[in-house]
Amino acid sequence: MTVRAHSVSELTRYIKQIFQAEDILHNIAVEGELSNFKRYPSGHCYFTLKDKDASLKCVMFKSYAGGLRFLPENGMMVILTGSISVYERDGVYQLYAEQMLPAGIGEMHLAYEQLKERLEKEGLFAAEHKASLPFYPHVIGVVTSRAGAVLRDIYRVSKRRNPYIRLVLYPVQVQGESAAAEISRGIRFFNEKYPVDVLIVGRGGGSREDLWAFNEEPVVRAIYASKIPVISAVGHETDTTLADFVSDVRASTPSQAAELAVPERAQLVYTVHNMERNLQNALLHHLQIKKRQLHQACSFYRKKTPERLLAEHWQRADHLLFQLDSHKRMGLERKEQKFLAASAQLELLNPLRVLARGYGIVEQAGEPLHSVKALCEGNIVQVTVQDGSFSAMVQKVKRIK
Repeated sequence: MTVRAHSVSELTRYIKQIFQAEDILHNIAVEGELSNFKRYPSGHCYFTLKDKDASLKCVMFKSYAGGLRFLPENGMMVILTGSISVYERDGVYQLYAEQMLPAGIGEMHLAYEQLKERLEKEGLFAAEHKASLPFYPHVIGVVTSRAGAVLRDIYRVSKRRNPYIRLVLYPVQVQGESAAAEISRGIRFFNEKYPVDVLIVGRGGGSREDLWAFNEEPVVRAIYASKIPVISAVGHETDTTLADFVSDVRASTPSQAAELAVPERAQLVYTVHNMERNLQNALLHHLQIKKRQLHQACSFYRKKTPERLLAEHWQRADHLLFQLDSHKRMGLERKEQKFLAASAQLELLNPLRVLARGYGIVEQAGEPLHSVKALCEGNIVQVTVQDGSFSAMVQKVKRIK
């Protein structure tokens, strides 16, 4: 009896066809422990999945490995989803993985903890790298979405506390695939092209997925590299992102961020008046002490010296008192001049003075209009003058070259 001999390739190909014909081996999920995990320069990952009784060779190609949100490590329990087939060259069956999830812990939570630990070791969250907020910022940059309540809350609170401080918006997407890149670009824009005194970076509340852009490494590193002090205002009080850890100041809400960034004008005026009053009181108290010491010295010499010598000292005392009074008046006048100069500087910032000279403020959709590039014929704008406001329709747009 003659037996036909098959080649190794024929046999292996036949076994592979048997594997491919089994529906159960397609889109199958397998749980086990990672072992011998290696990521090659090509981006492909090769590893073994094992339990106490068996092992399974696995491969995850670059197109799928690029979507991993966490860093696989040996010894980690994972769940793989993919297809079982035969690798003909080596004559072994293996799992072609399309998805990898941590077993027993959420993928996003694991990615968050891994990145947090790595950045913390690099020192990005250290207190010595955090800058103080300026006492009186003139311009505040805001990196957030143009839509939504966040921008309105920041604008409302800041204008209530100090209407003379200017806000500049860099609009970005705050969730989705492009969000992290846009937020990072906005932070770099203010540092490189449009310097401001302080930055507010944030968004409203949401799920962990909604806030994820503020956990991504490009955003964290952009905040760390910022030369401008950054206030993070992400979500609500109970939400915490990596942007909160790296920022110079963390605000529980966007409204609180505006309160931290914008000093209250009324409190500033009160502080200036209080400092002036304290200075005057200290000066008067000092003069009274010196005058009392002078009278005591004069009294001593009146009892111990002849009348002629006493008269000379009285004359000298009168001269000193005159000098003291002169210094007192000059000191008070200097402080008054400084105060008046500071008040005049504050008054120069008052936009009502500009309106009184016949100028107006033009707004579109509640935002100040800085350029005709944003206008089209037929647009409705709001014009504010000294004694009121009115709406106007744009009939013609003319640019000045």
